[in-house]
Amino acid sequence: MLRNHQKKTWHGVALAVLSAAVFTTSLGTVQPVQAQPAATARGLPDFTDLVDQVGPAVVNIRTTEKVTPGDPSSAMDEDMLEFFRRFGVPIPNIPRPQGPQRRNQQPEEQPRGVGSGFILSSDGFVMTNAHVVDGADEVIVTLTDKREFKAKIIGADKRSDVAVVKIDATGLPAVKVGDVNRLKVGEWVIAIGSPFGLDNTVTAGIVSAKQRDTGDYLPLIQTDVAVNPGNSGGPLINMRGEVVGINSQIYSRSGGFMGISFAIPIDEAIRVSDQLRVTGRVSRGRIGVQIEQVSKDVAESLGLSKAQGALVRGVEVGSPAEKAGIEAGDVITKFDGKAVEKTVDLPRLVGNTKPGTKSTVTVFRRGNSRDLPITIAEVEPDEKTASNAKSGASKPKASAAAEQLGLMVTDLTDAQRKELKIKGGVRVTQVAEAAARAGLREGDVIMSVANTEVASVKDFDAALAKADKNKPINVLYRRGEWAQYALIRPSK
Repeated sequence: MLRNHQKKTWHGVALAVLSAAVFTTSLGTVQPVQAQPAATARGLPDFTDLVDQVGPAVVNIRTTEKVTPGDPSSAMDEDMLEFFRRFGVPIPNIPRPQGPQRRNQQPEEQPRGVGSGFILSSDGFVMTNAHVVDGADEVIVTLTDKREFKAKIIGADKRSDVAVVKIDATGLPAVKVGDVNRLKVGEWVIAIGSPFGLDNTVTAGIVSAKQRDTGDYLPLIQTDVAVNPGNSGGPLINMRGEVVGINSQIYSRSGGFMGISFAIPIDEAIRVSDQLRVTGRVSRGRIGVQIEQVSKDVAESLGLSKAQGALVRGVEVGSPAEKAGIEAGDVITKFDGKAVEKTVDLPRLVGNTKPGTKSTVTVFRRGNSRDLPITIAEVEPDEKTASNAKSGASKPKASAAAEQLGLMVTDLTDAQRKELKIKGGVRVTQVAEAAARAGLREGDVIMSVANTEVASVKDFDAALAKADKNKPINVLYRRGEWAQYALIRPSK
């Protein structure tokens, strides 16, 4: 009876709820309840066609090296070695065995690492990362049909981390190169590679950002595609089945994927690969300047309307920049008519210019812009080391203004002017406080203060007396073969 009563009671409640849902009470008119429209949702993308289309052109790359038993690398597995190489960590110095056991030991072929790559052309040119093949004695390329080939390294460029290898095969499936300019943040992309040696692994994500400044010559594509050790050198593919980048770097605290990965834009990579295929090396332009970002304080002290361009901190003696008349303290705002918004823009523009090319550099100097013709030189493997100027025997002098900056200076001798090939300036004999924080050192030769040239201590004091002590003071100085620029913030 109790159960039947409960059934009747709940039946009544259900009818009451249903009635309330269909009709209103006496407080309103009788109306049927309208169903709420469902939110429109886009379906997730299907990557199967892309994998079928591009997958056959993606290869697995294994490398080996000859290691003498007892070397530090012979005591580690290839995953650990890949970790050290990828993040620039020195290989630990593991003690080598001593005594007779080391005698007459011959080098042994040992697996060095696993990476990825993709076929550029049907005649066997394969693109990968430079760090994948760096130091390898043998490179083995495995296709998706399990065929294996010993590859020849055509060329590798460490600055861009791009390498090209060649296998002896024809009629190979090649990738289709995409247009990076059409790539948008938020767009779906996939990666195919060999993470942890698992070849032909597909992962997907979106483009997180473009033009990430993580290198001198290449602005990278940031994605959240799962990329791990072994993915290096594999393609980043858009929804049109086109390669838009080469997976190269990851941000990680553990060596594994953490949601941030970086790819080399394919247009930059192709530019490098074209040179590697023709000459086996990459030729880059240089003009011989040291630069840094233009801060708000620097922009105000120089009279720039906003913080932009590349501030010249130093000019190499005998360089194209010196011959063109570029001076430390100049702000380079354009190169060949292209705007230099940030410091990293300049080395990329110059680096992509063929050595010997006659170009134009636009500089902002003492309130005015001027165009300077310049002939581009080639990047040299070894930079000249600047030597410090020899000290003179003059007695140091310091005014109250100079002491406020933390400086003691003296006039140059005739011999010092002749040696440095300059007409005037004052030599720094002691540095402290604000000047030390700005980077000046004993032995530096100051040539201008607050945009005013100085030929003697008297000129130096006069220029400081006119300068606004509440604002940073720009100083042009010579150190060895380099003329440099500093911004001194006076102590308050």
